[in-house]
Amino acid sequence: MSRTVRLVLVDVTGRTLGALPDFDVPVPWWQDTVAVVAGARAAYGVEVTVLRLLAGQRGRPPGGHVSYLAEAAGPVGVPLLPADAVEPAAHPLRVPYAQPGGPAASLAWAAAQLDRLGRPATGVTQQRTWNLSAIWRLDGPHGTAWLKQVPVFFRHEAAVLRLLADDPATPTLLAAADEGRMLLDHVPGEDRYGADAAERAAIAAAHHALQVRTAPTVDRLIAAGVPDQRGVALARWLRATLAPHLAAGNGADGQGLAGLPAGALLAGLEARLDEVARCGLPDTLVHGDLHPGNVRADGSRHTIIDWGDSFVGHPAFDILRLTEQLPAEPAAALVADWCARWRADVPGCRPERAVTLLRSVAWLRMAAVYAMFLAGIEPSERIYHDRDVPENLARAAAEPG
Repeated sequence: MSRTVRLVLVDVTGRTLGALPDFDVPVPWWQDTVAVVAGARAAYGVEVTVLRLLAGQRGRPPGGHVSYLAEAAGPVGVPLLPADAVEPAAHPLRVPYAQPGGPAASLAWAAAQLDRLGRPATGVTQQRTWNLSAIWRLDGPHGTAWLKQVPVFFRHEAAVLRLLADDPATPTLLAAADEGRMLLDHVPGEDRYGADAAERAAIAAAHHALQVRTAPTVDRLIAAGVPDQRGVALARWLRATLAPHLAAGNGADGQGLAGLPAGALLAGLEARLDEVARCGLPDTLVHGDLHPGNVRADGSRHTIIDWGDSFVGHPAFDILRLTEQLPAEPAAALVADWCARWRADVPGCRPERAVTLLRSVAWLRMAAVYAMFLAGIEPSERIYHDRDVPENLARAAAEPG
């Protein structure tokens, strides 16, 4: 699968210049910008910075025909196609890195930080941009660093990395600033998409040690801005965030999404979470999106990346996420090992019961996360997530009990 790309070009002031003729890139993922920037350079000799998605003809990633707004670096020396003028006024939810001049300002900040650290950048590559992050690779004679910029709902990631600075299983934060900017040291290895059960078991064991260590620090984490999703706070957040999506009339049958009467998915939520609390496991730091793609490995260690989804809450949410997409038997074995570790560390606790109670809540929480994204990003970017809420609500409804 590939993408056919159209770039609508603007200058640094936001004035629309026109569009480059369509060109194909081999990478289907809409948020990937490496192939787009390289394609514009190879086909037309134009240097661009991709700012944001305009439209995707398929209605959902990946692949297909995709158009982006891109900032041209200087005069464009090729004929451009006519293009409708792009509204120069920023949408209230538009992130700074999606606006003309925004990436340059962030890169200037990152370069200054690297100069201060004595490791200047000599090469810069735009890696990704979308509603959840912008990523740039900065290479130099003293190694590689990464500029990451995130929207407001992920800005506690820097605080988490500061508090975990002595943990070898997390990235090293070199600097952080306003507007969601972070400068991260390079993590060697590869992202572990498709990791087998044995590798996930190693990830789970390392992550357990981190969760045990951070359990006594939850008040400090919350004071630093990490979302509080413990018990009653989680129930309130789920109800408030999902209410628009569960309202009667939002489903195809006139009921709530997932074909259930409005509010049925949240019935008894507080009582269920009370029983979870009585299972005796401590609240701790939860990664929130602990799938293998958020883990890098180089053969000697695993490093857990992308802490923007993190929160303070029940540790079972992470093992449930980590075992998704595994066959039933190896998934059950990983959960059993997780339970054994918690029973050893917290005698008398009942981790098996907690996992059973939280299976449906975990899907509800994922639906609420996507609902939060939809509420916090501008309309053109919602195409990435608009099916995620009903799909996760349906998974919650399918869980027994």
